[in-house]
Amino acid sequence: MGADGSQIGIVSTQDALRQAQDLDLDLVEVAPQANPPVARIMDYGKFKYERDIRQKEARKKQARIEVKEIKFRPKIDPHDYATKKGHVERFLRTGARVKVTIMFRGREMARTELGRKILDRLVADLAEQAVVEAHPKQDGRNMVMVLAPSKRPPEPKSTEPSNRREPEAAVPLAAAQPVPQQAPDEVVAAPAEAPPEA
Repeated sequence: MGADGSQIGIVSTQDALRQAQDLDLDLVEVAPQANPPVARIMDYGKFKYERDIRQKEARKKQARIEVKEIKFRPKIDPHDYATKKGHVERFLRTGARVKVTIMFRGREMARTELGRKILDRLVADLAEQAVVEAHPKQDGRNMVMVLAPSKRPPEPKSTEPSNRREPEAAVPLAAAQPVPQQAPDEVVAAPAEAPPEA
């Protein structure tokens, strides 16, 4: 194939290389499995550059799904549970999936049903915001479950803190209270002292 995309036909490798050198381009094999193999005359550096740009654009358009992880213990305090549940809710609102891990230590391995109760309670508390993507399963000393946000658009991520105040309700001029005007304080200039007579 020529540089302009035209078919050259079957030529020897030496002739194809000579044609590419005459045009100051590269000979690139595009279909080595074909019989005879198919090659193309092109600027390979420009081709690689354009391919990288296309791949970069495709990666930008891909929706990246983050997976956040939060860890619980079987004997978690109610306040700690509420705090961690709040973190899970925040992750789900931003559109991330959440991997919830219950960590067992020592003799807690004999009471894995306590961890399962915590996971079931979390699923019940977050029923409106999340769906269970991977059901709880034992993974060594941990029990793991994955939650995904329910099908709602994620909140837009803001990179700057919002310092804008909500506009106050406008008050009609007729209803506004008149402000009493104060008379300016009178200032009396003191006469300049006369210089002492000699």
